[in-house]
Amino acid sequence: MALASWFRWNEPYYRHTQRSPADMVTEMLMLELSWQIKQAEKLQRERDNEYRRIKTGVDYSWLVSYPKNSYDIPPGERLELENACAKIHPSYCGPVILRFRQLVTEYEPEVQEVSQLFRTVLQDSMEKLKEEEEAKRLARQWNSKRSMSLSLMTVKPRVRIYPFSSDIIKTVSEDVERGTSEPNKRVWSMPEFRHSKGF
Repeated sequence: MALASWFRWNEPYYRHTQRSPADMVTEMLMLELSWQIKQAEKLQRERDNEYRRIKTGVDYSWLVSYPKNSYDIPPGERLELENACAKIHPSYCGPVILRFRQLVTEYEPEVQEVSQLFRTVLQDSMEKLKEEEEAKRLARQWNSKRSMSLSLMTVKPRVRIYPFSSDIIKTVSEDVERGTSEPNKRVWSMPEFRHSKGF
């Protein structure tokens, strides 16, 4: 055993580069897609074996060897999916994966349909993101217009009330004390409020 193998100086230095969040989201979503394709292949093989077993009555599954990965996404479609994945915000990565798994479990698609299902989930997520951004933009716009309109508006009171001034407010008790009861049709149960025009 060589002494050099104990030391790390003879191995190449691997520098970890900082990856952007879009790259990590793309990698995570594409890994999920490839795993779901493998699972769909496995389910399809199991269905085919079950069908053959029922049809022939004999189980030859122990004789069959399957290729590791028989279906692969075409390169053009893979690039389109990677571009769509890069547009997904990192906070939507988890919900996209959950929604994709839910749809795969619900529909049990064929192997070729998995990428189409994945594309629809990505499109739905991007539309939802655009709707939320539009709602935030409208809310900011509404709040800024509202604050501007409130700051420009000055509140001017139109009616001034002087509750302790006896010339402005007439009450029934004053009329009784003075002994001058004016023949009014109105009953004085509430004080009369008048506004002065000088303000």
